[in-house]
Amino acid sequence: MNTPALETERLILRKFTEQDMEALFLILQDEEVNRFLPWYPVKNMEEAKRFYEERYAAKYAQPQAYAYAVCLKADDYPIGYIKVDMEEHHDFGYGLRKEFWHKGIVTEAAKAVIKQVKKDGLSYITATHDRNNPRSGGVMRNVGMKYQYSYEEQWQPKNILVTFRMYQLNLDGNESRVYKKYWDTSAVHFIEPNL
Repeated sequence: MNTPALETERLILRKFTEQDMEALFLILQDEEVNRFLPWYPVKNMEEAKRFYEERYAAKYAQPQAYAYAVCLKADDYPIGYIKVDMEEHHDFGYGLRKEFWHKGIVTEAAKAVIKQVKKDGLSYITATHDRNNPRSGGVMRNVGMKYQYSYEEQWQPKNILVTFRMYQLNLDGNESRVYKKYWDTSAVHFIEPNL
């Protein structure tokens, strides 16, 4: 139940391993790729290894997790990542090296991961994106997620004020469920029309 390997037409989705540090470094060192993510780009292999230990190896030690390396079938070399957290928000997130942007890779990977978490009994997933990063919202809509609301957060560790858009996909047919924690904890929250 921990990050079971998946295949799509073009991709292999699998766990990161210690042999993937160079690939992980290439994903995490790019400023543009990591601009809207809650960490700073890594500067060296040591930082990439620490990131792997904290965000992947630790998750793989848990009973259930979904923390995937996104690899092309041609060479099984990670070019991005996709995950669903097991905390209450079931946050769905992704990142991809920019030379692979605009090819539908994240959408293809996301559909496979969503199918897996639904099969495994998750009742919903959520995802948020910075309002200044609308392409990320496009991926959310492409996989069937629905916009719920927007909220402001003083975002750490970058300590910047961000307006996030929160999307949700209910996997159990309960269409009225909305995860409200971000709404409830943010002093500034609102629904944007026409999203």
